[in-house]
Parts: sequence; structure tokens; C-alpha cells
Amino acid sequence: MNTVRIGSYQLENNVIVAPMAGITDRPFRQLCRRLGAGLAVSEMLSSNPKVWKTEKSMNRMDHSGESGIRAVQIAGADPELMAQAAQFNVANGAQIIDINMGCPAKKVNKKLAGSALLQFPELVEEIVDAVVNAVDIPVTLKIRTGWDQDNRNGVEIARIAERYGIASLAVHGRTRACMYKGEAEYDTIRDIKRSVSIPVVANGDITSPEKAKQVLDYTGADAIMIGRAAQGRPWIFREIDHYLRTGEHLQPPAISEVRSILMEHLDNLHAFYGEPMGARIARKHVSWYLQTHDSDGQFRRVFNALDNPQAQVDALKQYFKTLAAN
Repeated sequence: MNTVRIGSYQLENNVIVAPMAGITDRPFRQLCRRLGAGLAVSEMLSSNPKVWKTEKSMNRMDHSGESGIRAVQIAGADPELMAQAAQFNVANGAQIIDINMGCPAKKVNKKLAGSALLQFPELVEEIVDAVVNAVDIPVTLKIRTGWDQDNRNGVEIARIAERYGIASLAVHGRTRACMYKGEAEYDTIRDIKRSVSIPVVANGDITSPEKAKQVLDYTGADAIMIGRAAQGRPWIFREIDHYLRTGEHLQPPAISEVRSILMEHLDNLHAFYGEPMGARIARKHVSWYLQTHDSDGQFRRVFNALDNPQAQVDALKQYFKTLAAN
């Protein structure tokens, strides 16, 4: 299987980390890359320059020491501001700019950004044109299949994207109206792939190596993008990559490896955010990692009450010691 090219960049494989607000920060991106992702896209940054200097945005823009291709997602509805945001992020080290037209969140959509834009193809055209012309690096686009079941205009948007110079297109197999409910459909992604010649990335409900292969075979997409399935399971990237290349399953990580991955992630979150933020953000990640082991949620309740980084580290060490003894 040929790996994907995005502009001048050749990805190491065809398995990409989806941008997720509040999740794909630098510690998580680095971990996913180390565990087999070919590309990790940063969480969405607002195109509103007023928020660029806030702590939240500064953290989201932090790529220092990051390995691999730095892909940064921007969101907004004003073509000029989007162009400026693209330039600002390029000056800050971005190597690929990704435009968000896929986020279904109400607070993003009420500002007419994210997937709300799919209702207005003319505005999509203006934004894509402005951003592509503002920077000399590849610009990618992430969309949904359409606005709602009756308005699946993904093919029309894909053609606009190709016409205005988008280097690669990621498509989530749901409409804006679906949010994350029901099941993703891949027919529209297949139609999109057949109607454009730029790389198409399939996204939505890809939770296993078999599903990844099935979606690639069915849609003809060039790559897949994994979002929620990587939460607490960042090794899913190497599992999928291995399966796509060999048709064989990798052994799931031993509990000792899960422990070392989790402890590394925890240390990196504490170091990246400092106190008290690091400990707070660590809670959701730890909760995802331990879903299968701590099925009654007893340990997670205890862990979620801890707001000191060292106390979190000690509690986890003790938890894994107990787990190993059982």
C-alpha cells in the first residue's frame, strides 16, 4: 500500500491521529507518533487573534521539540482571519495547515465555524481560497459528509477543495446533525474519493485493525484517521499499521507496557501543563486507559480526587502493583 503524500510531505504510514479539542496536545501527539501514527494533527486553534495569547492557545500552539510533521488545525468563519491565523501558525513552526469544517460542537457552530460552514459552499470557497493563498505550505481540510441527512453535500465541498488547491481531505462519516450518534456511513466517503483526485482520509468509528482495512477497501480512501478509539489506547496506531502491512495481528500490550506508557504520558502532562492543570488534564486520560482494568470505576474515583502530581504518580504505581499481584 502506498503511503500518502500531503504536498511535499511523505507520511510514514496511512494512519493519522484526528485533531481532538482538549486531547491532541503535544504530549498526546508525541505518544501517538511514537506508537505508530504517521501524522498527528494538533487540536483546533481559533482564528480569532484576541485569544492567541491566552494560556490555552499558547499550550495548543506549543510544538517545541516535536518529532514528525507539525500539522496545525485552525477554525473560524472569516476568510481574512483564517488566512492570518494560517500565517501566524506557519511563523510558529506549522508545516501543514488543516482547516476545520468538521467539528459539530454547538459553541463552534454558533460562530458559523466547524461543520456549520458546510451549509454555505460559497463561504467554504472563500475560506479555502484565502488560506491556500496565504501560505506556501500544504493546506488540508477536514469535513463531515454534509449538514444533515437531507443535505449530504460532501462531494460538492470536496470538488471545491480540490479546485482551490487543498492538498488532502479528511471526511468524517457523519453529518453535522448526527454529532457522534448512530453509526458512521462510508458511502459518501466512497463517492467523494471517486469524484476527486486529491488524497482522501476516512474518519469515523474506526476502532480496530479489521475495521480500518474494511473502511479502506470499501471507500478506496488513501488513509484513515483515528479519533476517539485512540483515547486510552494510543497503541492502536501500531496495531492498525502492522495489520494493514502484514495482515497479522500484533499482540496487545502487556500490562507492564500499559503501565510504562501511562506513566510516561502522566509525567509529560505534568511537565507540559504544570500545576494544577497537569493533574486535572491527566484525570480523563487515566480514566480512559483504565476503563478495561478498573471496570467498577473504584480506583478512578479515588484518582479523580487527587490534584497533586506526585500523589497521582504514587497512586498509579500502587494501583499497578496491586494489579500485578492479582
